[in-house]
Formats: sequence, structure tokens, C-alpha cells
Amino acid sequence: MPTPEDKFFHAIVTRRVDFAPDLWMFRIESGGAFPFVPGQYATLGVEIPGGKRIERPYSIVSSPSEDELEFFFELVPEGALTPLLHRLQPGDGLLMRKVPKGKFSLDMQNGRTHHLLISTVTGVAPFVSYVRTLYKDWKEGRFDGTHQLYLLNGASRPWEFGYREELTQFESEVPWFKYVPTVSRPWDHEDWAGEIGRADDILRKYADHWELDASNTIAYLCGHPEMIEHSKAILRRRGFTEKHAVKEEVYWIPPHK
Repeated sequence: MPTPEDKFFHAIVTRRVDFAPDLWMFRIESGGAFPFVPGQYATLGVEIPGGKRIERPYSIVSSPSEDELEFFFELVPEGALTPLLHRLQPGDGLLMRKVPKGKFSLDMQNGRTHHLLISTVTGVAPFVSYVRTLYKDWKEGRFDGTHQLYLLNGASRPWEFGYREELTQFESEVPWFKYVPTVSRPWDHEDWAGEIGRADDILRKYADHWELDASNTIAYLCGHPEMIEHSKAILRRRGFTEKHAVKEEVYWIPPHK
């Protein structure tokens, strides 16, 4: 019977960046080999008094080639784990299960060469991993740009885009990536000159603009469950009815009303 020590790394936070009071990024040193595929998640945990362990899955932002693992968090004040993670600073420890999980990876085998990525706030995490990985492969001659990625990144306010600068830079450098951040509450931000509306509000517009349809595109939905449901309904009406044409990663299950 495996002991807890066999299942967990004792990871160390090496860097922290706060994007807003309730949004932050960690880079961590896992303490062991952790091979994963872009789009997978790691299970992080904290031990609390009494020997109890609280764990949750978090999508990995970093590319498999990076030396450290990166995560993008949103504080849930009543949550079991994020308030504990929010207190951690560089040098602090946390637990991480030794095995990555999840099947939310880029499908580059089924003949469709367009990948429509739709996210809200921290739901952008696996998509950053996709793009970082393909960018490195592009620079090193392992990716020829045949597959095209189109990212719609929704948030309420501009400061919730933890990776906008990086993603905008990628878009300016490569021909195979398009990035559109969109703000649903722009009225307090007169300096916001970008797209307005929720990610699912602008889905039709950009699917038409980029000429994406069910014959040439796979859609990937990650983040807020309401966005995912709305987007799936829109995509179904556009002919995305085959199971493998839409992939989703729901970040929490909303309570029944």
C-alpha cells in the first residue's frame, strides 16, 4: 500500500506575481520529475492542523520544457484551499501529487487544423501552456505552423488578464496564433480600447471572422461553467455536434438553485 510520501512531492514556491488582490501566479519547484502534456493539471495540496490534507486540481500554465511549474489562481474567499494558497510566499512549501492528470490537450490528429480556444480568467492557463509549447517547437523547427490557434480570453476587468502581455507578444511574432481579450464590465475602464463583451458574446463574430466551422475546427472551452454552457449551445447551432469537436474543462460545478 503506497504511503502519502510515495504519492506527493514536497514542492517549494519559488516566485509569486500578484495581478490583482484576488489573482496571482506561482512558480514552483516540484522536487522531482513531473512529465506532463500541455493542457493537463496538477493536484496541489496543503496540510492543516490535525494531519488533514486539502487538495484541488489546477491547470498547468508552464510548458513541459520549463524547469518549474507555473499556476494561475483566483482567490475563492469561502474556498477550502485557495485562501491557504493565497498566504504562501516564495520559500514556502506545498504538496503536489506526483502524477499529472487530464485529457484537455491539443488534438492534432483528427484532421482539423484550426483550434478555437475560449476561456475566462484563470481558464486561460492550459492555453498558455499550449502556446508556449508550440512557440518553442516553432522556433526549434519541430512545428511548421500548419495548425492555427485562435484564443478568446474573457474577463470582467482588464487587470484579470494575467497573461495578456505575453499572449499579445506571441501573436505579434508568429503567424499561427490569434489572441482577442474581451472585457465584460468596461464602464469603469475608459482606457480599455479592446473588445467588449463576454467571451461567449463575441464567439459568433470571431468564428465568422476567422472562418471557423465544424468541418475545420475543434473548440476548447475552459473556465466558468456558465460560459462553457453558453458556448457549447452556440457551437451546437453552428454544427459542432460531434463529440470530439468540442473539448471542455469546467473549473467548478455551480450549486443547484
